[in-house]
Amino acid sequence: MVRAKIRSARREYIEAIVVALIIAVILRTFVVQAYHIPTESMQNTLLVGDYLLVDKFTYHYREPAPGDVIVFEYPLNPNKDYVKRCVAIEGQVVEIRDKVLYIDGVEETPAPSITYADTKILPSNLSNRDNFAPLRVPPGHVFVLGDNRDNSRDSRVWGFLDKELIKGRGLGIYWSWTPDPNAPKWESPYIFPLFSIVFYNVTHFNSRIRWDRLGNGL
Repeated sequence: MVRAKIRSARREYIEAIVVALIIAVILRTFVVQAYHIPTESMQNTLLVGDYLLVDKFTYHYREPAPGDVIVFEYPLNPNKDYVKRCVAIEGQVVEIRDKVLYIDGVEETPAPSITYADTKILPSNLSNRDNFAPLRVPPGHVFVLGDNRDNSRDSRVWGFLDKELIKGRGLGIYWSWTPDPNAPKWESPYIFPLFSIVFYNVTHFNSRIRWDRLGNGL
């Protein structure tokens, strides 16, 4: 009798774990997923070390809109995901003159988080970074830019983004961890770095976590 109850309890635990795993997989696949920000291309909206929650459901019932921060499969390398801001949708005309963005001939007012790190203006015969000839976004595509406009590989470099490559819309920052070059590295043999990493991060927790960024929406 006791053994039967133990087996029954074990089965219930196993079933609960399996159901939880299935739900987690479904949520990750179709609803929401977490992404880590490894580069400065979206600074100051997203910083290196930010962890972003991405809504993978919204674009099943509506199209991407200008202003959305989107995660997508990098067109030149399907193994990489990029995060950029959609600035124009199909049918709109994109132009950049001396770093100023124009959509359908109307000057766009940059959001406060958008940065320009380089004061130099590059001519269009050298780069599309600061001067981009007017082009209409083709059907099924969008035009994306990084918020760090002088330090971003985006549609100015590799062209319009096929909407089929879009994975979701950025919702907000759920965690933010300041990069630390002195932190222990995850290296072989992994058991020893594991303890070092845990100890280092616990003892430096307050100096590494960016409390003011937690919960920031996009």
